[in-house]
Amino acid sequence: MPAPPAGPGVEPVFAAPPSEGRGARLWLGLGVAALAVVLFCGGGGAALAGLLVFGSQALNEQARSVVTDYFEALDDDDLDKAYDLLCESAQQVESPAEFARRVGAEPDIASFRIGDVSLTSELSVPVDVTYASGGQDSLRALLDQDQSSGGLRVCEIS
Repeated sequence: MPAPPAGPGVEPVFAAPPSEGRGARLWLGLGVAALAVVLFCGGGGAALAGLLVFGSQALNEQARSVVTDYFEALDDDDLDKAYDLLCESAQQVESPAEFARRVGAEPDIASFRIGDVSLTSELSVPVDVTYASGGQDSLRALLDQDQSSGGLRVCEIS
């Protein structure tokens, strides 16, 4: 191919591509990509945090409910219901008749106040009780999950 003729007004055969706005488009694209990453990761983080908060609140509510039901059954002398709220391992150790004998020998509880769930190696709930005789005590209800229903059960009061 021959060289272009020399002189004013001669244009090269292939013009260079325009470079105007190239940097702005690149930064705009990177900004949109970064925003998408922040939204997806931030949204996932917020969802995980929400799940943890609401999950612990639901666990606390269920634990307080089963311990309240247990103490109310004892207060109402409904020992069958109280025994049904025991976990499987506690029921294997003690028959309903043995449970009734043991609970009958314990002092009557006039009132109780249930605290928040403690999530350590064991799932437990503190219970402050006032006995009918006037004494007070701080007990701990050890809980376990029932494999068949998924609900919580009382394993031990100590």
